[in-house]
Amino acid sequence: MARAATTSDAFNAVAEPRRREILNFIALQERPVGEIVDRLGMEQPSVSKHLRVLLEVGLVNVRRDGRRMLYRTNAEAIRPLHEWTETFERYWRHQLSRVKERAERKSNPSNDSAPDFHFKEEKNDLDSKQELRI
Repeated sequence: MARAATTSDAFNAVAEPRRREILNFIALQERPVGEIVDRLGMEQPSVSKHLRVLLEVGLVNVRRDGRRMLYRTNAEAIRPLHEWTETFERYWRHQLSRVKERAERKSNPSNDSAPDFHFKEEKNDLDSKQELRI
């Protein structure tokens, strides 16, 4: 299956780690290309290429200030990315809450009459093991 072009949408554009670095760096303040190059330690042609891709998918805004071009992350265009990742954030928050509850029950067993785990003995050809099932 052919890989989608990095300029096809925001999801493909941010798949490249250097573009995410650039987006993070210009998120709170607009910056000229030279400053991005200096601070991120990237080559100028590479930064320009990544900014062009980010511009094409709408994740970056650019403004001319005299001879300089100033770039800044377009927070509104990142909203679909944020909304999509929220699904997973809710999932992991729920999973972490479950882990925390189990850890609290384990550290204070007097509050819980039935433990949330059991031991299962398994034998293999070399030795026998006890495996903790949670």
